[in-house]
Amino acid sequence: MPKHLKLQHYLFRLAGRCDRTILLASLAVCHALPVSAQISDTIHPYVLASINHDDNLLRRSDTEAGQFGDTYKSTEAGLLFERPFGRQVLTGRANVSKVSFDGFKQLNYTGKNLEATLEWHLGNYWQGHLGSTYGQTLAPYADFNTQERNLRVIRHDFFDASWLVHPSWQLRSAWSRDRYIYDLPSQRYNNRTEDVAELGVDFLASSTSRFGVVARQLKGNYTDRHGFNSVLFDSGYVQEEIKANVLWYLSGSSRLQFLGGGVRRKHTILTVRDEQGANGRAIFYWRPTVKLNTTSKLWREFSAVEGSLVNSALNRGASLDLSYEVSAKISMAAATKLERRQFGTLPGVQSLNGNLEDSTRSASIGVNYALLPNIKLAVNATRDSRVGSRAAGTNSFKANGISFNASAQF
Repeated sequence: MPKHLKLQHYLFRLAGRCDRTILLASLAVCHALPVSAQISDTIHPYVLASINHDDNLLRRSDTEAGQFGDTYKSTEAGLLFERPFGRQVLTGRANVSKVSFDGFKQLNYTGKNLEATLEWHLGNYWQGHLGSTYGQTLAPYADFNTQERNLRVIRHDFFDASWLVHPSWQLRSAWSRDRYIYDLPSQRYNNRTEDVAELGVDFLASSTSRFGVVARQLKGNYTDRHGFNSVLFDSGYVQEEIKANVLWYLSGSSRLQFLGGGVRRKHTILTVRDEQGANGRAIFYWRPTVKLNTTSKLWREFSAVEGSLVNSALNRGASLDLSYEVSAKISMAAATKLERRQFGTLPGVQSLNGNLEDSTRSASIGVNYALLPNIKLAVNATRDSRVGSRAAGTNSFKANGISFNASAQF
């Protein structure tokens, strides 16, 4: 069987339950590679193996008795691809992973990931992206008090287009859909679809900076209703936004990205849960030296919460990420993050006494070593802690982790 047909068959098996959009993108890659030379230039297989330890894997409360730490091993095989044809560029990746736990063996799972993006151009004035991603992994346990395996599938489909109506002005539109599907029956009330549609206009400065305005609408639809005190509630919502959309190149080594403005969030039933106010996210990129990169973020955003007593929150947070090239073979990375969530409760829970806010701190540091140009070793240490909200059903916990991994790309 020709190599490109073997690759096509492999991608079909790997995709499993993935949607048709991803499969079509994978087929396009295969048929674009008629000879072995093109496969070697376009397709880059890789393998990765890691061993990890987390002393509070299930994110249980500090006061809860029991052993909740574990060591787990992961092996992953996949491929990266990039294929230009004309002015269009098709990129993506596909992988499968096997994760095995030493203690909590009921959590063992097979992870899947598939991504495909087409960067398209039409003439000199139209351009955009079309793509889809599929991921299956173990859902985090920070907001779930269970020892059962809870696999989560996230599917993301997207399309965007921009029209250069003038050398200094462009119109933009975009649409995306996110689907969250939970395998554990007790968590299926979090199954939902989130659709986002937007229209915007940008002024394009000669410095390559961009200043614009965007109108967005988000629709959240929950397919399984949430029950409390034997009553079912629909947690669906519509969120409308008018925001400034800025990408400002301050200098050759720094730039600021900002999306923020007024937001109004309305729920399908029980308007007592409706929210409105200012939302925004600012990202500052700064490269003070050739070897040092920094990324700082600030945000204030409404978001869904996958909890048992709450389903939405106003998140306020800040983070800092650093990366440093020690030498040609050694690099280091560090990150820290603080986030506070102010919860909007479900009906019937408002009467609970207590603070409806929690805060989480996280930090990580890692070292990467390039043993050979295509073989890399890495070690990473993490620490997470949270001051929880008893009224909202979130635990207070501390967790420390360490991981070692080795990867090879061909």
